[in-house]
Amino acid sequence: MQYRKLGKLGKTSALGFGCMRLPTNDQDGTIKRDEAIRLIRKGIDNGITYVDTAWPYHKGESEVVLGLALKDGYREKVTLVTKCPIGHNFFAEPEHFEKYLNEQLERLDVECLDFYLFHALNKKSFEEKVVGFNLVERALKAKEDGKIKHLGFSFHDKTEVLKEIIDTGHYELMLVQYNIVDQVNHEMINYAGEKGLAVAIMGTVGGGRLAGTDMPEEMKKWLTPGRANYVDLAFKFVLNNPNVSVALSGMGSDEMLDDNLRITSGEDYDQLTKKDRESIDSISTRFKELCDLVCTQCKYCQPCPNEVNISFIFNALQRYQIYGLRDQAKHLYSMIGTTPWAAGENASTCEECGECLEKCPQGIEIIEQLKKAHEILTEN
Repeated sequence: MQYRKLGKLGKTSALGFGCMRLPTNDQDGTIKRDEAIRLIRKGIDNGITYVDTAWPYHKGESEVVLGLALKDGYREKVTLVTKCPIGHNFFAEPEHFEKYLNEQLERLDVECLDFYLFHALNKKSFEEKVVGFNLVERALKAKEDGKIKHLGFSFHDKTEVLKEIIDTGHYELMLVQYNIVDQVNHEMINYAGEKGLAVAIMGTVGGGRLAGTDMPEEMKKWLTPGRANYVDLAFKFVLNNPNVSVALSGMGSDEMLDDNLRITSGEDYDQLTKKDRESIDSISTRFKELCDLVCTQCKYCQPCPNEVNISFIFNALQRYQIYGLRDQAKHLYSMIGTTPWAAGENASTCEECGECLEKCPQGIEIIEQLKKAHEILTEN
């Protein structure tokens, strides 16, 4: 494993274990606990020192399972990160900071977090919750009480808002999206690095889009020889930026974990050749041409009050738009509501309440995209 500077706070593994996509049971979506614990520990045994979770991941089960994985001496081997759920409607008053922090410490079964991040900040949640509720002061009190060591934030909004948050000087780490397809935060990553912040990256492989192997034939010319996906280029692109501390990946199988470990353990893990850069530019351009939807499958938009399976629908739409798998995409869409692995309702049941729009960190026009998906995926 290769290691990098964690801002001003020591070192971290280049690869971080994101716990939003742990292996799950098909029947009810719960985490396969034994398998998840084994994978997390395998990653740590192979040099991963950064583990990341959050209150809502796997409907609250992620923190519990990560806590179990960190028993037997594993807690001391990692930088433990979780997030304060300020973006959710249930976080409605200042005292909820202590309420959820204490519950998260119980879930993880630890006395102290290495990093506590304000989750999914945007302009509204920053102004109304962080500033309006004086949450930084509450976080500093939590530091005094020994419950957290460092404060940070994750972010989904425009770059000018990101700069404003960085410039407060309150934070030691930021977690932002950055990948071959979405490079909008490049300048702010460098800005944060210059100010000494540690920078963690989510969406390294584009929510799995860069890990697919069913790409159009025309896109295979940009693959690294011997590979069937773009994961190696995705990691190299992110880690080529010296201001990036750690690249997160959700790893739900041995295949994913082993591949990511190989990539981030090689001496050239952060080196891009001229050909690599040309391929990355071509991949980025082609993805944008093929798809006007940038859904990372984070599922923050769910649950929908009308049970529309938004993430599943968008996954099918991307298969149709990006990979040209039209029959497969239509078949997946037709299965919604007929089987446990495609539970819920299709896009026709959307009542345009708009609840999902406030939740989406990508700012996707979900309602309009659902209409488009239904039209495309039901056409003869």
